Amino acid sequence: MINLVKKGKLIGIGVGPGDTELLTIKAANILSKIPVICSPKSSKEKDSIALSIIKPIIEDREDKDTLKILDPVFPMTEDKNILEKHWDDASRIISNFLDKGLDVAFITLGDPAIFSTFSYVQKRLFKDYTIEMVPGITACTACASSIGKPLVEKNEVLSIVPKIDNRIESILTEGDSIVLMKPSRNTDELENIINFKSEEKEIFSVEKCSMDDEKIIKGFSKDKPYLTTTLIKFNKKSN
Repeated sequence: MINLVKKGKLIGIGVGPGDTELLTIKAANILSKIPVICSPKSSKEKDSIALSIIKPIIEDREDKDTLKILDPVFPMTEDKNILEKHWDDASRIISNFLDKGLDVAFITLGDPAIFSTFSYVQKRLFKDYTIEMVPGITACTACASSIGKPLVEKNEVLSIVPKIDNRIESILTEGDSIVLMKPSRNTDELENIINFKSEEKEIFSVEKCSMDDEKIIKGFSKDKPYLTTTLIKFNKKSN
């Protein structure tokens, strides 16, 4: 039997760093109408931060009681086998709705093209479904706005670092501005390496950027909560 139902579209939507007002108009328009929203969370017990950002939009929808919200678990683990299973499960759930002709919005913090969980689903579904992406404001640009300083100027090089490995020395040598996206992974040794580099530098950490309880710290964050970004700006005379 031939299936004549037109497949739905998957839309990866960046919801920004935390403030609902930083959503793009396009993102808000889609989220006010789309029939299915997928909002992964790190565990069954925790609420989705991305979903909390768009809550005002959901509350304004006349059909909010019938809106379908999917909340697959994407655990915070380094075990690739566990992650692959959860990504596969989420992709199957999403495809069930796409096959029924329903569009699905997959919401993610920041931008869907930068260190986003959306990419794992996108890779699994792009061959069989139409996929679009709606960019969002990233944590690093939002944090730069919060501290009131540019990330880069002229010919400066910006490095965005999600995890420290043996490339850190070359990054520190070549980069003019460095964004540490997940400083909770940082060690005291790394912070000492950066602090003791001879170049003049500024270091700021922003916790919960753009949220009501945002905190700006000069230097490294001691507590390093999950939503923390550290910006390091070297003053290299050659620029």
